[in-house]
Amino acid sequence: MILVDTSALALAFRRRVKAASKPPLGRKLRGLIEEDQPVAVPGIVLQELLSGVRSETEFDRLQDLMEGFPVVLATYEDHAAAARISNACRNAGVTVSTVDCLIAAVAIARKSQLLTR
Repeated sequence: MILVDTSALALAFRRRVKAASKPPLGRKLRGLIEEDQPVAVPGIVLQELLSGVRSETEFDRLQDLMEGFPVVLATYEDHAAAARISNACRNAGVTVSTVDCLIAAVAIARKSQLLTR
């Protein structure tokens, strides 16, 4: 399974860019979908994507687009693993968001590739 991060979805769903000129990451996601590859979205990515819209119309449009993706929900173990990742990064002097740590933990636990920028 390939898990898709917010950055890849944002590039793929950008309205004002013609398909041929979409960034490579957006084209990659579209290709995976067209090839019927097993693609899913972590629940926190769905929330993050829908939280970044400016209007109810855009929210509804994105929600409709996202209904085609299976959603992978984080477990207790995923959250604990995300905290370990966050602590390890901080101890190494690397600043990373808790959301990104959770996405990474979900991908690692499911032995999934992560499509991200």
